[in-house]
Amino acid sequence: MSEGQIVVTGGSRGIGAAIAVELDRRGRRIACLSRSGEAPVGYGLACDMTDEAKVAEAIAAIAAKGPIAGLVNNAGHHVATPSESLTAEEFERSVRLNATAVVVACREAYPHIRANGGGLIINIGSFFDKLGVAQNVAYCASKAAVGAITRCLAVEWADAGIRVLDVAPGYIDTDLNHEFLARDNVRRWLERRVPVKRPGSAEEVARLVGTLYSEDIGFLTGETIYMDGGQGMNH
Repeated sequence: MSEGQIVVTGGSRGIGAAIAVELDRRGRRIACLSRSGEAPVGYGLACDMTDEAKVAEAIAAIAAKGPIAGLVNNAGHHVATPSESLTAEEFERSVRLNATAVVVACREAYPHIRANGGGLIINIGSFFDKLGVAQNVAYCASKAAVGAITRCLAVEWADAGIRVLDVAPGYIDTDLNHEFLARDNVRRWLERRVPVKRPGSAEEVARLVGTLYSEDIGFLTGETIYMDGGQGMNH
């Protein structure tokens, strides 16, 4: 893979921060986009990923600092709402951040990655994309869209030397949900439902992303890689 910066959206905390740290550890130059503009490594820019113009400005500003070799679309939003009371606005808010923002960021990064000789885009999806989950219509639908976006862009942009992958985690213990996952009843439920009997860690997701960048497996593109401890296939 060509040298250059890797852009990580939602890179100020949680899985995004862990990915940024891991890629930095592997010697990659990192630019993080987040609402706060904070970055655990590299440098950060404040950006509302649902604002198309702001995303375009941020990607252009990163490109002005040097070539772009990759993009990790990690920024996301999850709210559980009973479907009978889910408003169109709430549904569309989830789709805008979880799916539309992925398309916009990919589109804006595309000419820069292509000009740098190609590269890798990793979209962070969810294993909820294949499950029926009560009160999660918006989240499941938007994450299923990430898989479709990944497949379409992988096919369309292969000639430009750009590969696109979807990493779809299951339950991951982060600073955002640690208290919830630490509850005794939740832990017991996970032990029953997840074959490895625990949630994953942000660092494990980050190591997978880091490996995909480091190994540069040219024939691997368009796929959704599930990382859920076997939960999604557990009968």
